[in-house]
Amino acid sequence: MSKGALAQRIDAWFLGRGWKVFPFQRGVWRAAAQGRSGLLHASTGSGKTYAVWFGALLRAERLARKSRKQGLRVLWITPMRALAADTVRALQASGADLAPGWRIEARTGDTSAAQRARQAKAWPDVLVTTPESLSLMLSQADARERFALLETVIVDEWHELMGSKRGVQVQLALARLRRWQETLMTWGLSATLGNLVQAQDVLLGDDNDGVLVEGKVRKRILVDSLIPVNPTRFPWGGHLGIQMLQPLIAEIEGSATTLVFTNTRSQAELWYQHLLDARPDWAGLIALHHGSLDREVREWVEQHLKTGELKAVVCTSSLDLGVDFLPVERVLQVGSAKGIARLVQRAGRSGHAPGRISRVTLVPTNSLELLEAAGARAALAQGHLEARPVPDKPLDVLVQHLVTVALGGGFQSQELYGEVRKAWSYRHLTPGEWQWALDFVARGGQSLTVYPEYRRVLPDDDGVYRVPDAALARRHRMSIGTIVSEAAIQVKFMSGGRIGSIEESFISRLRQGDHFLFGGRILEFVRVHEMTAYVRRATGSRGAVPRWQGGKMPLSSELAHAVLDQLQLAQEGRASGPEMRALAPLLAIQARWSALPTRAALLVETLSSREGHHLFVYPFAGRSVHLGLASLLAYRIARAQPATLSIAVNDYGFELLGASELDYAPLFDAATGGGLALFSTQHLLEDVLASLNATELSQRRFREIARIAGLVFQGYPGQPKSARQLQASSSLFFEVFRRHDAANLLLSQAQREVLEQELELTRLRATLRELHGRTIALQPLERASPFAFGLMVERFREQLTTEKLSDRVARLVSALEKAAA
Repeated sequence: MSKGALAQRIDAWFLGRGWKVFPFQRGVWRAAAQGRSGLLHASTGSGKTYAVWFGALLRAERLARKSRKQGLRVLWITPMRALAADTVRALQASGADLAPGWRIEARTGDTSAAQRARQAKAWPDVLVTTPESLSLMLSQADARERFALLETVIVDEWHELMGSKRGVQVQLALARLRRWQETLMTWGLSATLGNLVQAQDVLLGDDNDGVLVEGKVRKRILVDSLIPVNPTRFPWGGHLGIQMLQPLIAEIEGSATTLVFTNTRSQAELWYQHLLDARPDWAGLIALHHGSLDREVREWVEQHLKTGELKAVVCTSSLDLGVDFLPVERVLQVGSAKGIARLVQRAGRSGHAPGRISRVTLVPTNSLELLEAAGARAALAQGHLEARPVPDKPLDVLVQHLVTVALGGGFQSQELYGEVRKAWSYRHLTPGEWQWALDFVARGGQSLTVYPEYRRVLPDDDGVYRVPDAALARRHRMSIGTIVSEAAIQVKFMSGGRIGSIEESFISRLRQGDHFLFGGRILEFVRVHEMTAYVRRATGSRGAVPRWQGGKMPLSSELAHAVLDQLQLAQEGRASGPEMRALAPLLAIQARWSALPTRAALLVETLSSREGHHLFVYPFAGRSVHLGLASLLAYRIARAQPATLSIAVNDYGFELLGASELDYAPLFDAATGGGLALFSTQHLLEDVLASLNATELSQRRFREIARIAGLVFQGYPGQPKSARQLQASSSLFFEVFRRHDAANLLLSQAQREVLEQELELTRLRATLRELHGRTIALQPLERASPFAFGLMVERFREQLTTEKLSDRVARLVSALEKAAA
């Protein structure tokens, strides 16, 4: 087949830049020229953007008419506003040569009112937007006409979207657009994903005939570690911490530009502050980046990263995604990334171009994180990546979508039901569930029928459901989206100048004069007025550690298995690599005093101390699963031998502590079937619910569901409701539904999300089945083993201040080291 004019110009465009066209790019272009949809999976920095963008242009050339009307032809969906701005610049740079005359613009929450007004008169040819902004566009009465010329939809960072309700929001939007445009071409981009076939089905629909294109450009990813000079043999979470500051500084000094990733915003603040304290000459050369900082601050950092003017940026997942920072040479990861895909994603921020090596170096905050680094490297070499689970029938998102579609021209029930079932997450939506959702938006379900504000969607004489009230329409449009976070308030200096936003619950704990760390500065809290916290610069170094948005990420199943494999190799004397050599003294003590857990053997330890009687269990399944598993075992043990047990968990195992001595041997004796009973999957749901305060957990989850479903209005711009008001409103609905509408499907959704997302019930069930296949190594201890010590410190952490914790840990470590000598 002879090449068209555009295809020849594309080849010349690559040649003019000295770039090579990769086979996977041509594969996308061939499929796109034929109008076929698909999913492109390739390494970060390998040229995915050009593959799908030029594919969209080739598709447009094929469909070109002699007199083409002005309108939206390519829709580009991205999960982040910052990524939207970067994408627009990349498309404009190539579009000037290959699509002259095409308008390429963004429409996100950051788009100015003036630009929105211009777009309202005439859409650009290419629009880069977010899931929330797309839903808002679909809520306009003339939405169908506005999308009448749409040819291609591209969904960037699909791996990041598909596992969340935002991804479900995209599924529903795509189902709507495909109904309007049957020949619509859809392409997804992904870099780090284990379940590719499912990801394609979720994006394109269950019965798709799309193509899966995998980039065979093998980008070299190097994973290594900064090895502590003297890694302690009795580790605990965060114990290395700032001891690694000087090695980290040395790494930064050796590179032009470095990204220093942390897992939480509070951790980013602390490391940034310590870097500045140690190297004041770096002021202005290093920066801080996380989601709570003001947009202008974040954009300044991103811009100076691209120009290579910054030596280092301490950041969180806010810089995980595909913003292109070519000057970045090194990536440092403070603490374990807890997942192989996340590690690969962050590694890809360096060497972000075809042919360049991407390197990520782990900076351990806990000696056992060296074990995770060794496991991650081995798993990566074998090509293992985590799968992303996809939400199943989230009815809060469906309820919101029904109101959106009712605003966007209206709908008829059966017609929309068929359309919604084209979205993968709702492919099994039953007629009964559909009718419940329709009834809920039409009259508020069984318990809210007397309140007019919950009759959000009503049928007209032709059976078309529409929103009957302009005020309800305005409220809905301001509430569109599935990102639910705690109410945030602005942080400003008394003298003026905005710094960012911070969770209301954190500020509410501060008293006037308290110091806290935020935006890389130690601030003194002055007062709160009209949802703004006023501060001034503080003198001195005392500061409260910020705990906002600092949830700990659990160890993934793939990385957990890789860690157990490393322990198996250590047990067999075949472990290799610098991390395992550094860990050898620790593992030797663990083996001498107890044993090493492996995939074949579940280690269970018992210990009596002045605190009581301890049981330590090491499934290596991640802290979320361990929380559910520990609660489950405590409940089942207490049924066999009445006892009150307290719980501590980390990523490697859990501790049960009781005041009275329990005879654990029969409970874990394989000959009596004890272990089988404890780890049984029979009655799992009932036992998990009985072992936890399931009602409280569900009520907390329901707050998010209530906001997404439109039950709770978060307030008008400049007049947001407080977190306390929102909590009270959602709690009231929860109780009303429990007492008067027990069959309300939002209640069962709340319970399901608690089980699946917070306690990871599916993974818990899989872990129990794994444990059935392991032998149980029951080891009585004379003193805490290295693995047990970390769990004991987790419990101390909840009871003691930082200073007292350090003192107590130091005394315990001293005693254990003497015993190990």
